Amino acid sequence: MSENIFIDKNMSDEEIYKCLIPQVEALLIEDEPIISNLANFTAALKDAFDKISWVGFYFLKNGTLYLGPFQGKPACSQIKHGSGVCGTSAAEMKVIIVDDVNKFPGHIACDPGSKSEIVLPVIWNNKLVGVLDLDSYDYNSFNEMDAEYLSKLISIIYGKLDFSNFSIE
Repeated sequence: MSENIFIDKNMSDEEIYKCLIPQVEALLIEDEPIISNLANFTAALKDAFDKISWVGFYFLKNGTLYLGPFQGKPACSQIKHGSGVCGTSAAEMKVIIVDDVNKFPGHIACDPGSKSEIVLPVIWNNKLVGVLDLDSYDYNSFNEMDAEYLSKLISIIYGKLDFSNFSIE
């Protein structure tokens, strides 16, 4: 199986998502470690969209979100549950889209160049596992369409990977 992602960057964001979905389905390998799969998942997203400056997972343990597989500049390794965009998404267990991170109360600037962000909770069997975080160097980079397709991509993760014994130990 090829780990290459083939995307025409001239397509609209929605067309890119539609093209990316079957490729991510093929990229995720059920009998390989979750961390390896999620590393490739983040690489596929970062490679597909020029608007993404950083994409990665944070996993919840004892009230703190810890950095998981990501693509982009080095990032904050811990975020308190309920703090910043990631912590708020985790606490409220909902998608948060921020058009201008400077206007989000308590935003944590892991990368001072970040201008907009979208964070989606990762919930396995009604339990919060963590969040998927995407940042952009442009304002207003993410919208409800991104939330819809990113949710679809997360559901592919749920369908392929078993988080029942997942631990960040």
